[in-house]
Amino acid sequence: MMLRSSPPRIRRRSSKGFVMFEALIALLICAMGILGVVGLQGSMTRAQSASTFRAEAAFQAQQLIGEIWSNRQNMAQYNTASCAAPCKAWLDRLAAKLPQGAATVAVDGAGTVAIEIRWAVPGESVNRYNTVTAVTSN
Repeated sequence: MMLRSSPPRIRRRSSKGFVMFEALIALLICAMGILGVVGLQGSMTRAQSASTFRAEAAFQAQQLIGEIWSNRQNMAQYNTASCAAPCKAWLDRLAAKLPQGAATVAVDGAGTVAIEIRWAVPGESVNRYNTVTAVTSN
């Protein structure tokens, strides 16, 4: 006759609350991921507004160059040192488009136009956009 041996019994420890602990850890990991995404979105928003201001500065500079090109006979009026009516109107538009927007325009007798545009977003340093072009009578 063969004796049957029963398999050894494994003592089960009490695992009360283990599922709750796993759920809390999963919730913590999910919360950290969400906070990371929110921080990334804030950084992207700041970068996007900075690029918008750079694009606006470039557009305003090109607009002024176009005005000077179409009014070559009166190029000296666009110097910010003298700041005649055409220059003043452009500076007013610039100040309306860029935060703390200001500019320096230098026009020499040879037709070289140098434009420096400055703006400052609150809490950041001053940004600059520079361009130099030659406006000739040809």
